[in-house]
Amino acid sequence: MRPFDPRLLRYARTTRAYLAGSVVLGTATAGLVIAQATLLAALISDVFLGGASLAASRTPLLLLLAVVAGRALVAWLQEVAAHRSSAAVKSQLRGLLLERAMALGPRWLSGERSGELATLATRGIDALDGYFSRYLPQLVLAGLVPAAVGARILFGDWSSALIIALTLPLIPVFAILVGLAAQKTMDRQWRTLSLLSGHFLDAVEGLPTLKVFGRAKAQARAVREVTERYRAETMASLRVAFLSALALELLSTISVALVAVSIGLRLVDGEVGLRTALLVLILAPEAYLPLRQVGAQYHASVEGITAAQRIFEVIETPLPRHGARTDVPDPALATIRLEDVTVAYEGREAPALDGLSLVVRPGETVALTGPSGSGKSTLLAVLLGFVRPDTGRVLVDGADLGEFDPDAWRARAAWVPQRPYLFAGTVADNIRLGHPEASDEDVRRAARDAFAEEFIDALPQGFATPLGERGTGLSAGQRRRIALARAFLRDAPLLLLDEPTAGLDTESEAAVIKAVRRLAAGRTVVLVAHRPALAALADRVVHVGAMEAVA
Repeated sequence: MRPFDPRLLRYARTTRAYLAGSVVLGTATAGLVIAQATLLAALISDVFLGGASLAASRTPLLLLLAVVAGRALVAWLQEVAAHRSSAAVKSQLRGLLLERAMALGPRWLSGERSGELATLATRGIDALDGYFSRYLPQLVLAGLVPAAVGARILFGDWSSALIIALTLPLIPVFAILVGLAAQKTMDRQWRTLSLLSGHFLDAVEGLPTLKVFGRAKAQARAVREVTERYRAETMASLRVAFLSALALELLSTISVALVAVSIGLRLVDGEVGLRTALLVLILAPEAYLPLRQVGAQYHASVEGITAAQRIFEVIETPLPRHGARTDVPDPALATIRLEDVTVAYEGREAPALDGLSLVVRPGETVALTGPSGSGKSTLLAVLLGFVRPDTGRVLVDGADLGEFDPDAWRARAAWVPQRPYLFAGTVADNIRLGHPEASDEDVRRAARDAFAEEFIDALPQGFATPLGERGTGLSAGQRRRIALARAFLRDAPLLLLDEPTAGLDTESEAAVIKAVRRLAAGRTVVLVAHRPALAALADRVVHVGAMEAVA
């Protein structure tokens, strides 16, 4: 793993200013370290050999105090710059990750673990704090301070500088060797954390079903086993970190000892003066300290670096090709034609759609039927532009759907999925998702058209009632009618419905069917239907899975 990934400069531009500031502050730190050592060596030498009084030492003492205060100020500025830069970079990377995930679309997301992506966008990006606040500043200091300190020692005592020059490279060599071992353990830890996140998310989402079938305890054991694996991997990472810190500390201590023995023997022989000897002894540990700190802080940042690499993989995933035309025909007045459309998903032996041909005429309501897995939902995804056919094409008034800008095409469509997603927010906010600028009266009218106004008014705060994630607090039928209200509010000429009555009781089904009948008026509608009452709304019923073309 590289100590610095240049892709940070490309995707998080705040890093550039931070690196420039770190170089300036690192240069100031190197100068202050040398100044402190020089003043301290001169002061001790003058007092010990020259018998300087306190009054005569006042100026050097004040200068030394100023240098110490300067080092404290520079360290504080580095901390402030690191945390501010870290917050900005995390925000930029999180935004890029979410933008790319949305641009890649549902087909790409279906092949990813939702738990892993959630961990990546939260814990993974937050782990960059250690990288920016601890590791990166030390990396800059490791490049500046040893060089400056070594140059200053060279002018005072070349033999000590030679010892430092020979022993100093041993620290990064050992750090690299230890870092390779640490990277392997961290990769295993991250994979285990991703597995744990996905497993835990799936278990929580399916908890009611697991309880009904008596499988909750089995899943609890599985989560406990993965958690134990994660604990073991974490402890292995910590063990490597502690051992590496010990190795680097021992190596630097031995190196400083070599310098101390050499300068001590020559001081006794009178080959060097006390001031020079003190200067070398004070500066020698400072030459090794930044490199030791880089090795120690690397382990605090490796999780963030690992996550950043995965983030860059997502960001650099090629986007699906799409057109740029915005002159989209009105779907209520246009003929939509699917010609020999085939869609195959990775990991599935049989294609979801295999050579399907279908014509949807202007203003027509077409019901799609067929067994589960026959490709009905995939067909809706193709019409929405979420899935591009592997072979075949979709024509809208003779123009290939792939030529149009996806956003311009989807602006002409309203989609009600089989399991409508309601977000944490008010009822009005969830309806307004179909048209964010809609007024309160428009929202109420859409709810009325969807036969949802009555039960919404019965809620504690009416349209202002807050809902939990996924519409917690509402029944399945109520969630469906809110989703239909979204479609009414959107008022799009193309309506796509995916089994809007699935799993509903008789009363809820009747209400949804009345809302669908009202919503379909004057629009081109393609709906997936398993219930005969819903299929009865259609002008034509098409059995998906039949190999022959349907016109």
